[in-house]
Amino acid sequence: MKVCPVTKRRSVVGGGYSNRTRATKYNPTGKVRKRLNLQKKKIYIPELGRRLKLELSTRALKTIQKKGAYKTLKEAGII
Repeated sequence: MKVCPVTKRRSVVGGGYSNRTRATKYNPTGKVRKRLNLQKKKIYIPELGRRLKLELSTRALKTIQKKGAYKTLKEAGII
């Protein structure tokens, strides 16, 4: 299973019910795996002077954009 190393998010299993099925409780459609939006990225960390190749969720990319690469990866325990 793929997991984002920063946010610790993973795919989840959800129910695939239509509104009609939800109302009548008949004909369940089964389970659906909702996958995480992971992106392969090379991130340059100026404090260390090197690049890291990571597979991150888009939420983690936004967090890195906001807080900075070094601080975010340090908090996550990657560095």
